[in-house]
Amino acid sequence: MNNTITAVPGIRVGHAQNDEARTGCTVILCEGGAVGGVDQRGGAPGTRETDLLRPLHRVEQVHGVLLTGGSAFGLDATGGVMRYLEERGSGFDVGVARVPIVPAAVIFDLAIGRADVRPDADMAYQACLNATSDPVAEGNVGAGTGATVGKILGMQSAMNSGVGSACVEIIEGLFVGAIAVVNALGDVIDPQTGTIIAGARSEDGLADTLQVMRNFQALTSAFASNTIIGVVATNAKLNKEGANKMAQMAQAGLARTVRPAHTMYDGDTIFALSTGELQADVNLIGAFAAEVFAEAIVRGVRAATT
Repeated sequence: MNNTITAVPGIRVGHAQNDEARTGCTVILCEGGAVGGVDQRGGAPGTRETDLLRPLHRVEQVHGVLLTGGSAFGLDATGGVMRYLEERGSGFDVGVARVPIVPAAVIFDLAIGRADVRPDADMAYQACLNATSDPVAEGNVGAGTGATVGKILGMQSAMNSGVGSACVEIIEGLFVGAIAVVNALGDVIDPQTGTIIAGARSEDGLADTLQVMRNFQALTSAFASNTIIGVVATNAKLNKEGANKMAQMAQAGLARTVRPAHTMYDGDTIFALSTGELQADVNLIGAFAAEVFAEAIVRGVRAATT
C-alpha cells in the first residue's frame, strides 16, 4: 500500500544525492500540469518562481517542484528539471517554445558534509530520471541527505533528519499527500503525545529548545541554517486561490510538529499542487493537508539514520 505523496494521481517523485558531500535534491513531477500555490512563512527563505503561484498572476499551472540542498547555490539545479521537462514537451506554451514552470526551495546543509559541493542541474536531471509513482523513499535521501534538526546548541548537538512523506484517502478516490524536508532550528514534536522526538542533544538526553532559548537574549546568525520545505498535493480540483489556501492551511501541520516554527532563521515554505478534477471543499482538503504534512515531518525524522 502506498501511503506517500505518489499515491496522488499524476504525482511522481525522484531523489538524487551525493552521500559523501551530504547533499542532494528531490523532484516532484506533475508533467501534465497542476494548479500551483505556495505559502512561505519562515524569515530566511531560498526560493524560485514563488510570485507566479500567487493569485492575480497569469500562469495557472506548474510542471514540477524542486526541493534541494545547497542553500541558494542549489537553486541553479532547477535548470536540470526544466531540461528534463522540455525534452518531453511539458511546459507553458509561449508560441515559440514550451517553458516548464518549476518552483523551487532550498535547505541550508552547507555546514555538514562538504560546503563546496552542491546539487546542480545534472543531479536534478538524474532525480527526474529516477522519478517514479512508487512509494517515496524516506530518510537521508535526496534533499534530506544533509538535513538536521535541533541546532540551538550548535551543530555538534544537532540530530540527523531527512525526507518524509504521507498520504490520506479522504473518501474513495480523493487523496491528499505531502512530502517534507525536515531541517529545522527547533525540535520535532510528536503531535499525538506532545513529546520531543528529535532536537538538540544534551548530557541528559534531548534539550528543550524553548527552554534553552530562555538563556539567550537574542539568537545570532550562528543559528541561520534551517528550514522546512515541502509539497502538499491533491487530486481535488482547486483553482489558484484554493491551492494557495491549501498551502496556507498545511502550515498548521508544520506548527504542530516543530517548536519553535517560522523563526527568522527558518525558511519554512510549502508548495501546493492540484492535479485532479474531483470536486471537493477546499476547507476539507486544507484540513487534511495539515494532517499529512505533520505526519510527513514526523516520518522524515524517524526514517533518518542516527
